[in-house]
Amino acid sequence: MIQSIYPCVWFDANGKEAAAFYAGIFPDTKISADSGMVVTIECSGQKLMFLNGGPVFTPNPSVSFLVASEDEKETERLYHELIKGGMALMPLEVYPFSKKYGWVQDQYGVSWQLYTGERGNTQQYFTPTLMFVNKQNGRAKEAIGFYTGLFPGSGTEGIMEYPEGGGDTAGNVQHAQFHISGYTLAAMDSSLAHPFHFNEGISLVVECDTQEEIDRYWDALIAAGGAESQCGWLKDRFGLSWQIIPAQLGRLMAAGNREASGRMMQALMKMKKLNIAALEAAYNSNNG
Repeated sequence: MIQSIYPCVWFDANGKEAAAFYAGIFPDTKISADSGMVVTIECSGQKLMFLNGGPVFTPNPSVSFLVASEDEKETERLYHELIKGGMALMPLEVYPFSKKYGWVQDQYGVSWQLYTGERGNTQQYFTPTLMFVNKQNGRAKEAIGFYTGLFPGSGTEGIMEYPEGGGDTAGNVQHAQFHISGYTLAAMDSSLAHPFHFNEGISLVVECDTQEEIDRYWDALIAAGGAESQCGWLKDRFGLSWQIIPAQLGRLMAAGNREASGRMMQALMKMKKLNIAALEAAYNSNNG
C-alpha cells in the first residue's frame, strides 16, 4: 500500500534490535529498510519508522499503538510477548468494552493496546492512538476536527464520549476513530494526572509531493500555538510532533552517491521547514 503518513519512534541506537524483536512477534512483519540511522518495518504492509536519534527523547503512552484481533488467544500471545522486559499499564483482563484486553509498555518504552474485537473501518494492523492528558485533556474532539479539516481524504468514523459517572469527565472522549488522508488514527482523553505528555518520542511523518503541500501543512500545524523545530520537525497546538518531509527524501538519502547524499543532509540540517528545491540543488551540486 502507498502510505504518505506513518509513525516514527525515537530510539537510542537500538532501533534495529527493536525492529527484529517486533518482526519476530507480529505476523507478516519484516524489516524493509535500514540506513543505520533509520530502520523501517512493515506490518502487513503498514509502515513504522524507527529513528536512532540518541538518548534525547523517549516514547511514552501519550501515543500508543492499538492492535485489534478477533481471536482472544492472539491477544494473549501478543500481550505475553510484549510484556517481556516491559510492564503492564492495564492488565490482561475482561473489560466492559472487550472480552480480553491489555495495555502494555514494552522493553523499548513503546506502548501497545491489545484489544479483542473488530478492527472497525480500517485495514491497518495497528492504529496509533493519541491520548490527550494534563493541559491537553478534553481537547481530543477539537484535535480530530482540526486534523480532519486540514488533510484531504479525511473523516471521522465515530466518537464515544464518557457519560455522567462513567469513570472520567462527562463529555470527554473515551474512544474515537478517524482518518487523515486515508490513514486511521484513534484518540482519547484522560483526566487522570499523568507523568508524561506528547513529545518527540513518537511523531507522525507526512510525505509531501510538492513544496506547496509542505508549506500548507507546515503553516497550518504551527498556527495557534504550534512551534517550529529543526529538520522538518514541528509541534502542533496540542503538542503532538510531526515531520513534514518531501516524498523524495528517502530516495535522496538512500541513493548510491554517498557524497551527494551527504551534501543534501548538510543542507537539511540547517533548515527548519524543508525546501525541496534547495535539497535537490545540494544533492546535485559538485561544489562539496
